[in-house]
Parts: sequence; C-alpha cells; structure tokens
Amino acid sequence: MDTLRIYLNALSIGEQRDFAAKCSTSVEYLRKAISKKQKLGPALSVLIETNSDGAVSRKDLHPDDWQGIWPELNSMTPAA
Repeated sequence: MDTLRIYLNALSIGEQRDFAAKCSTSVEYLRKAISKKQKLGPALSVLIETNSDGAVSRKDLHPDDWQGIWPELNSMTPAA
C-alpha cells in the first residue's frame, strides 16, 4: 500500500481524481483503504496497475497472496 500512497501523493488533486475515476473508485476510498491497510479487491488492483502504467503493481497491493490470485504472474517473476 505504500507504493499506492506514494503514487497518489505524486499526483495533483485533479490527477488523483482522474486516476481514481479510471479505476472506478474515489480518491477518498483509496485514501481510507491505505490508512486502514485494507485489502483491495482483485479487480480494483488490476485497474490500479493498469491505470498507473505499472507504477503500482498487483504484487505491491497483495504482497502475501498475489500468487494465489494471479498464478500467471509466477511465470513473469525473474529467477533469483
């Protein structure tokens, strides 16, 4: 969620509202979710990743369970 907070803070208020609208939500909802460390739904997480051009990834938003939600991303993870 820190990545989302940082991303939003880098945008102007108008840009934040446009971003949230493209994600079918509101800035207020995103800010509340960040402050409460609330888990965002998979569909919203995909919209955030898409509309942030990957700056905020699904993996950032779901660090503990992304493998179970999006198993196809496992093949996109670089080998260590």
